[in-house]
Amino acid sequence: MTIHIREHRPGENLGAFIGVAHEVFRGDPCWVPPLELDMRERLTPRKNPFFEHGEAMLFTAWRGNRLLGRCSAQIDREHLRIYNDETGFFGFFDTVDDEEVARALIDAATSWCGRRGMKRLRGPLSLTINDEVGTLVEGFDTPPFVLMGHSRDYQGGLAEAAGLAKVKDMLAWKYEVGKLPARSERAWRAVHEMPEVRLRSMRKKDMASEAVLVMEIFNDAWSDNWGFVPMTESQIKKMAKELRLFLDENLAFIAEIDGKPMAVLICLPNLNESIQDLGGKLFPFGLPKLLWRLKMRPPRTARVVLLGIRKELRGVKRYGALALAMCTEVAKRGAAQGITWGELSWTLEDNAAVNLGIRAMNGRVYKRYRVYEKAIAD
Repeated sequence: MTIHIREHRPGENLGAFIGVAHEVFRGDPCWVPPLELDMRERLTPRKNPFFEHGEAMLFTAWRGNRLLGRCSAQIDREHLRIYNDETGFFGFFDTVDDEEVARALIDAATSWCGRRGMKRLRGPLSLTINDEVGTLVEGFDTPPFVLMGHSRDYQGGLAEAAGLAKVKDMLAWKYEVGKLPARSERAWRAVHEMPEVRLRSMRKKDMASEAVLVMEIFNDAWSDNWGFVPMTESQIKKMAKELRLFLDENLAFIAEIDGKPMAVLICLPNLNESIQDLGGKLFPFGLPKLLWRLKMRPPRTARVVLLGIRKELRGVKRYGALALAMCTEVAKRGAAQGITWGELSWTLEDNAAVNLGIRAMNGRVYKRYRVYEKAIAD
């Protein structure tokens, strides 16, 4: 039977689009079903600030009555404002192992973006560069960390069969808590001995103002990165609300120099440890289980989701060890709380300076996520 593609407007009839993942990942012990409440919010325009500057369409693929895959297509006007490159995006690309299904979904996304004047399709981004990015192409034997994606081991091959080609890889690094390298200890001591430097924990009670500081540093530090799009004021407010719920103040801190916030590191407890068996459902029993686990059996893994240092410190010899010292600081804090290992993600495969620093901490690449693109014909 032929493949039939159905369109779903964001915020409307999301059941099939969200539910198809249970078909695609059936039998995969490493898949962590995302919380459906969160997924619905992300895909509902009035609840996701992305839709203030973007638009999207959702697609599902069917053969008869069987649901076989999904994909989104989206236009990000903030990206277009910065790059003016006529690039549209696709995301949430999950299918059964079937080239015809994958090709039909990518064709649908290509056509939708093409009708809106785009000349290139890139992804997966679900929905932006600041959300889950890439198709997993290495590291299928462990579950994804919080706010990271997961894919079946055939998905990359299907992307290529659908006419997509690699444009960039993102790396996820594994760091096992243990004896710190001598170089890291020296960097940590040197920074702590600087009287003008203070590493202070972020304050959940002041999260609205803290989030503004974080994004000021992030938007400055990451502005030269490939594909970077700054967060908007509405996205910052939403981030503050979410961080207030899940942030551990001991694992997130801001580096101040002479009282000025100059760098930030945010490490989040790996919530995926606590939700993997909930099937994406918080009600009626999932929420009580989650709250009990977070209090009585908190995660023993964590993810560094953000490390940024203002550009004005680049090349300043005195603060050359700041990034390594901050990584050492969070390793020490995590060890004190019983964290056994963590993920640092993601970094660009060609960001030599950052990747060298992670290796100095004895981090190793254990997952690789790939972003693809293709030209859109007139």
